[in-house]
Amino acid sequence: MKVSRLKPNPAGIVEWPMLSTTRGSVLTVGEFDGVHRGHQALLKRVVDLAAESDSTSVAIMFDPSPKRVHLYAADHVMADLPDGLLGYDPEEVMGVDERIRLMEDLGLDRALVVHYTLAFAAKSYRFFIRQLVDKLGMQTLVLGRDARMGSGRAGDVTAIGNLAEETGMFRLDLVDDRGPGYVSLDGQASGPARGGSGERGESTPAGHRKIRAWSTSNLRHLLARGRVREAGVILGRPHSVEGEVVHGEQRGRGLGFPTANLSREHSGYMPMDGVYAGWLVDMGPYRAAGGGDGKAVPPRDSSMGLDLHVRLAPGSPWRMPAAISIGTKETFLPEGGRAERVLEANVITADWLELYGHRVRIEFLDFLRPQERYAGAEELKTQLALDAGRAKALTDQAAKGIQAA
Repeated sequence: MKVSRLKPNPAGIVEWPMLSTTRGSVLTVGEFDGVHRGHQALLKRVVDLAAESDSTSVAIMFDPSPKRVHLYAADHVMADLPDGLLGYDPEEVMGVDERIRLMEDLGLDRALVVHYTLAFAAKSYRFFIRQLVDKLGMQTLVLGRDARMGSGRAGDVTAIGNLAEETGMFRLDLVDDRGPGYVSLDGQASGPARGGSGERGESTPAGHRKIRAWSTSNLRHLLARGRVREAGVILGRPHSVEGEVVHGEQRGRGLGFPTANLSREHSGYMPMDGVYAGWLVDMGPYRAAGGGDGKAVPPRDSSMGLDLHVRLAPGSPWRMPAAISIGTKETFLPEGGRAERVLEANVITADWLELYGHRVRIEFLDFLRPQERYAGAEELKTQLALDAGRAKALTDQAAKGIQAA
């Protein structure tokens, strides 16, 4: 799959690439944050229709998030999000690179990542669609039933369908990607079970609203309440975060349970504080980025493409069961003290692992328990052993289920 990253000019105009001089395109548009089962239905429809008509299958994706851009503008006199804030987004369910990888796995031919700006957002849906037809050869536009686009989000599926009929320039194909329907979010909770925890460990005001069960909003709602197993059902795979392993305080090593500490600059939505069963996947060491900018990036070139998929595969030797802790290390925190929220993964293996400087993927299978303050190191050590045992049992059970399937 070929990926193009496009930045509109100050007037909001995108210089779209030439896709083909002989083939049309089947295209969809959205953020696709999470690439959940609803998104997958949409993207698979694009691939299938493109194959039927010998067209190019295309997904247009926005980065940064339109919501993030508009929220920043509302608080900063309608200014665009500055380049210095374009990195880590704690509200993203999934980073853009991971979305692209999953799109490639689904068979898309092209991904166009548009840098979302206020000038771009000000264009009407009619103007935007005309660009897709004229510049990208769009013959069919595939959308979910609640899609909206263009200035003021005026381009809903009714308006776009009317435009398709009026002009005859393209066909609109709608996908019902709601999954089991809608869920009601009440905003109140106390733990990760259904009806359970407050968002990221804090209570939230009462108030009901309905959202699609298969939606990024519902994913965030579940993850913020520790309900990672339910989130995994919507995703069709375990929820994950990725980042670099950095040096921590090494308290776990002193207790006999060394952990891999994830950098603050990770990608993926961090679930509620607690202890989880899951996996750590070693994605390999970072290497210096090109251009001499000093940044570190994971190996993504063609020579490593197969290696990446092998590492992620079930049964891969780079995929290891883990007990995953998210929180502020309450046992070692002075009364009334504050500490940084961190993710630590205790890899359940007899072998010593040197992961500093490696990029790792943390996958969440199930919630084990909330964070607690223990009387001392020995009590905590006993609990860590119990956590490791439960995590290993759950991941072994999940692996058997995959093999049976």
